[in-house]
Amino acid sequence: MSRPDGDEPTRLVVITGMSGAGRRTAAHAMEDLGWYVVDNLPAAMIPHLLEVTRSNRLPRVAVILDVRSAALAEEMPNTLEELREAGINPEILFLEADDAVIVKRQESSRRPLPLQGDGRLVEAIVKERRLLGPLRAQADLVIDTSNLTIHQLGSRIAHAFGGAHDHMVRIAIMSFGFKNGLPIDADVVFDVRFLPNPHWVPELRPMTGLSEPVSSYVLSQPGAAEFLDQLQGLLAIVAPGYVREGKRLLTAAIGCTGGKHRSTAMSEELARRLREVGHHVTVIHRDLGLE
Repeated sequence: MSRPDGDEPTRLVVITGMSGAGRRTAAHAMEDLGWYVVDNLPAAMIPHLLEVTRSNRLPRVAVILDVRSAALAEEMPNTLEELREAGINPEILFLEADDAVIVKRQESSRRPLPLQGDGRLVEAIVKERRLLGPLRAQADLVIDTSNLTIHQLGSRIAHAFGGAHDHMVRIAIMSFGFKNGLPIDADVVFDVRFLPNPHWVPELRPMTGLSEPVSSYVLSQPGAAEFLDQLQGLLAIVAPGYVREGKRLLTAAIGCTGGKHRSTAMSEELARRLREVGHHVTVIHRDLGLE
């Protein structure tokens, strides 16, 4: 698979993950962004597809892969190596969701999982997770869609694959509450429960970290500014490394108890600081409104 001198390499994204986790929703979002998307192509056919798309001057290609064939797990490592030898660094987008969410979605669609056959749905989910485990481990971006709406997933896809700032890592700052569980799609997690909780201030309790009174209260606490200084410095160190390793999205999660006050205020302030120095940043408040 040769590439003429001077041509820009094709950008390839492999969309995979658990059945019921939103692969096609992600694919539709990428089509809206101008990507050429192909569904259910055998992994071994990807190099041939890229020859065709290059001859037609299609610079951004996405391929949906699932486990309808157990050969995916066997074919994909060789295919990825062949692509890298040809100068293409494929990105892997892996979508997943909790077992209970997948069961609910599949029962709603009344469609069996690819590996279900005549067996139980939960057994098919376990088998699919096992087969896709190695591919998930190589993923550039993992998105847990358990609590995402279609529009929220589309927003995450647009942020990651919208085409701007390709020379820089995109940073997603996610606030969350530890009581609702760790975000499994975060690359790094930070804890701001060392700060006083506005929940115990009666006039601040009904507000969120998006309000000026709560934000001012949180940011004025001893250690808050120093924490943000250190965190901003840390991200300045790791972000270039992500670019060098071909990873274009860094998700940093900041947690407090419920995700309403401290983590929300600190996330917004960190995002403001990062934007001031030129980073492409989006903010996700995972648990806001769940309290």
